[in-house]
Amino acid sequence: MGDIAIFSGSAHPELAAEICAQLQVPLYPSRVERFASDCLEVQLLENCRERDVFIVQPLCAPVQENLVELLLMLDAARGASAARRTVVMPFYAYARSDKKDRPRVSLGGRLVADLLATAGADRILTMTLHAPQVHGFFSVPVDHLHGHVAALYLKPEPLDPPFLALLASGGHTMILEVDDRRGYRCIGQTLDDAAGEAFDKGARLLGLGYPGGAQLERLAAEGDPDAHVFPTGMRGKPGYDLSFSGLKTALRYAIARDPDAPRADLAASYQAAIVRSLVERTAAAVADTGASTLAVVGGVARNGAVRDAFARRCDELGVALALVAPELCSDNAAMIASAARFTDPLAFPTYLRRDAYATAS
Repeated sequence: MGDIAIFSGSAHPELAAEICAQLQVPLYPSRVERFASDCLEVQLLENCRERDVFIVQPLCAPVQENLVELLLMLDAARGASAARRTVVMPFYAYARSDKKDRPRVSLGGRLVADLLATAGADRILTMTLHAPQVHGFFSVPVDHLHGHVAALYLKPEPLDPPFLALLASGGHTMILEVDDRRGYRCIGQTLDDAAGEAFDKGARLLGLGYPGGAQLERLAAEGDPDAHVFPTGMRGKPGYDLSFSGLKTALRYAIARDPDAPRADLAASYQAAIVRSLVERTAAAVADTGASTLAVVGGVARNGAVRDAFARRCDELGVALALVAPELCSDNAAMIASAARFTDPLAFPTYLRRDAYATAS
């Protein structure tokens, strides 16, 4: 561990003390003084020069008081020539306001992020963003598709490009060429439903609820994957695009023909058709591109049948297979943070002209 200095604001000194106890490092003191004008002054009572400074200050109530104190602490650390300044903010209260659901409202999460950066924050570690639907705040334009790929760059076994990747989730199914960690190039994608969408719609047809991909997988484990013959989309066609819309229709017809057919057999056969399509199209791309490593990422990569099928095919092809840990397959903060490491930040006011959307371009 480098030469670090940890300070605490007034919001949660107990948390800072516990962090320091775990790290077996001292918690350095600071002084906060309030003037008669109600203005604050902060002093860090330890040398910060060329040190890695961490400031522990969640934005809990009183939020405004704690925010101003944090800004002053960051400015003090920068003025003291700290090598790097990191904010440890488990709770970011202003995140909730960053929703453009009404006209002429302030975007507090965005503004506060800029205030922190301007005051001198180099990094911000936060866990609870108060509302799950918020987007990023810190001037780094990250889409969650890049995030799924960037999950491969996390420890304990980070993957180095180049490699080929299948990204299969509830909203996207794409085959990607990844030459460096800054992005990817799409060489094939679904022409209609995504693989995860096909799982969810199939689960709904089988009465398992929606979304129900995981429920369908559990039911399929009890059935015979050869009991029904379902179509494999795009089989025999050139290129690497995929299609799943006809599969859903085939399942609907199979249920209508035999309402008493065992649901487990239907689920197993339906799942097998999805897996077969993913494996065949991706394997063709591996063979044509000469890729030596294949990665499978996205929410669908958590499916056990998908993981097993790709393991077998990669063994046959003689290529390495990289699978993201199951807990990192669905959308998560760690993958977005990983993608942000390899994305250039946007300066003010450039980010104001950007919208939040997923893209494969």
